[in-house]
Amino acid sequence: MNKILIGALLLGVSFVPQAYAETASVAVAANFTAVAEKLAEAFKTATGDEVTLSFGATGALYTQITQGAPFDILLSADDTRPAKAVADGLGVDGSVFTYAIGSLALYSTSIDVTDGEAVLKADAFQKIAIADPKTAPYGQAAIESLTKLGLLDAVTPKFVTGENITQTLQFVDSGNAELGFVAASQVLGKDHVWIVPAELHEPIKQDAVLLKTGAENKAATGFLDFLKSDAAVAVIEASGYTTK
Repeated sequence: MNKILIGALLLGVSFVPQAYAETASVAVAANFTAVAEKLAEAFKTATGDEVTLSFGATGALYTQITQGAPFDILLSADDTRPAKAVADGLGVDGSVFTYAIGSLALYSTSIDVTDGEAVLKADAFQKIAIADPKTAPYGQAAIESLTKLGLLDAVTPKFVTGENITQTLQFVDSGNAELGFVAASQVLGKDHVWIVPAELHEPIKQDAVLLKTGAENKAATGFLDFLKSDAAVAVIEASGYTTK
């Protein structure tokens, strides 16, 4: 036994020989960016395997997958694309599960939106940011919420549309829009936030799927197993999501 391995064992450090480490490529919904980065680091520490993360709107990521992008896993912002991946022959049957349930929030850096419904009805703003509802599930949830409130027609001309939820948040933080619909996890602990009542939109169930390109990749299957662990669930829930 070499000196490095002996030293690692004496220190109680898990030792994973580099020759056996693998890497998985994961397509991640933009709203889950910060959490995915934490989970990837924790997974590497625990196993020695790595995951490379690519972020974007779920619809855009799925389009890349259908065009042959070499992702092993999709962490979607909805429960539609993972099921579609299986139906389309791109995902592994039986691998789909809900890894997080998101909440929609109305956020501003300059307006008190803690009574968001009242702010929206007052209509005293020029621009409101929203993620593209065609590709971003949080954008679709915003459309559903405005529709339920009877405000969609009045607010639509004021939309500033982000390619994904990350860009939508940037529009608000930069002042390009006075307020915007974002993921609650993005504005955890910030002031001027209204959590949109869940009954105003369909549940934002975020599902994962193992893609067939990753079916034989132990880092990919291992990372999906890790997402279900108590340690990963604790990180996800501390980041503003629920898991049940």
